[in-house]
Amino acid sequence: MSTYRRQWETTLRTHIDLPLVVDRSAPVPLAVQLGDQLRDAMRSGALKTGERLPSTRGLAGVLGVSRTVVTEAYQQLYAEGWLDGRHGSGTYVATTGDSMITRDGSAGQGREPGIRARSRTGNAQVGAGARESVHDHPLFGPGVVDLRPGRPWVFGYDAAAWRRAWRSAGELPPSDWPDPYGHPELRELLAGHLRRARAVPAGAPNVMVTRGTGHGLDLIAATLIRPGDRVGVEEPGYRKARNVLAARGAEIVPCPVDRQGVMVEGLADDLRVIYTTPAHQYPCGGRLPIARRERLLAWARRTGAIVIEDDYDAEFRYDVAPLPALYGLDPGQVVLLGTLSKSLSPDIGLGWLVASEDLLDAIARRRHDLSDRTSGPVQKAVATLLERGDLDRHLRRMRLEYARRRAAIVDALGPLGPLIRGDTAGLHVMIELPAEVVPGLVKRAEERGVLFDTTARHHHGPPRVHGIVLGYGSASLADVKRGCAVIRELLP
Repeated sequence: MSTYRRQWETTLRTHIDLPLVVDRSAPVPLAVQLGDQLRDAMRSGALKTGERLPSTRGLAGVLGVSRTVVTEAYQQLYAEGWLDGRHGSGTYVATTGDSMITRDGSAGQGREPGIRARSRTGNAQVGAGARESVHDHPLFGPGVVDLRPGRPWVFGYDAAAWRRAWRSAGELPPSDWPDPYGHPELRELLAGHLRRARAVPAGAPNVMVTRGTGHGLDLIAATLIRPGDRVGVEEPGYRKARNVLAARGAEIVPCPVDRQGVMVEGLADDLRVIYTTPAHQYPCGGRLPIARRERLLAWARRTGAIVIEDDYDAEFRYDVAPLPALYGLDPGQVVLLGTLSKSLSPDIGLGWLVASEDLLDAIARRRHDLSDRTSGPVQKAVATLLERGDLDRHLRRMRLEYARRRAAIVDALGPLGPLIRGDTAGLHVMIELPAEVVPGLVKRAEERGVLFDTTARHHHGPPRVHGIVLGYGSASLADVKRGCAVIRELLP
């Protein structure tokens, strides 16, 4: 061991009893290397709750890297909930749940692999529900600023890459019976994409190709839920998810959220599954911290419930890198849903479902029974976008584009005092307002040609969170600024 190596390890152990190594020749950025090692140390218990970490300046000096490297690593771990800052006293390992999650995704002794609950087959028919068009508003048209959430900007794509992808799709011969799991090539590419973008420890055998998150949720419900089963959904939460689950005969149980996400304390022990959006809670925008994630998983293991993680817009984060998926903490207890609807276009009609192999096999059998499939040419086109790196480049471009629109909202509305929530990620923000203000604000803004959503319609029961929801995915930067100017004028 070199004299320098001995010196920095000795110095570092005076702060935390842990050797750290950064490799400048590795393809992984130094900040990611450092963050991964610190995260692993906290998972394993080598770094304990409440333990103080070195200052960014001190650790940078010990490792021989710039202070920016350490700052970026710490910021990522702060965002994920691993670290806690105390004003004037430094950086500490955050308080976590009773049991830490080990590196292989298990959660202590006695953990059995796979899913614990039996598969159930619901026989209720899928109801279409009330069809809601994005163009159903009488004011929708030229000059109207539509800040309702749920749609991406579809004009920023690479036309050459798009044409190339569909030419490759045209070379795919017709199939007499599509694979219920999806094309093997695309499953492998999606697994690699999820490992890079979301730190999901899954291979192709864990991935099923779907037509989007709603479709994936319906496949899970068709497999696991029988009429009368109690299913937890965030309150307020994604209304269409409630509709999908209710159409399969589930009894919807509202699960309250706070500013961080779903509240684990008080969850009923008889829930069959719970649907949650931990990376960017819909519509309030909270990020579920690591301590609560662990408590949620501990509850799921104890009760046998399956956690359905909707990762609908987690690729877009503006303060740090996208947060690791909940699935990575316990692949046997969590099902991960993802989609290209927000990252590319809802017109693609493609998403993915990631689960344990046992559960995925059960879903595939149910899907076969339902004669359900995902278009082969669509799968081939998306595989080409992934294989050539076109999708990754598109995501990088759109992350910058959306960051500008998000900044416009914060700059316009932040100084006025209303609490902006969820502005560090995704394609929408929620502005918390007094209940009595919202109806009048909606009406007056509509008269001025500005449309947006409210939190009220995302409740299953009486509204308990009040405010407006502004989507900045499908509106231009100029329209976002114009809409915010109108809202700013109308706010009391």
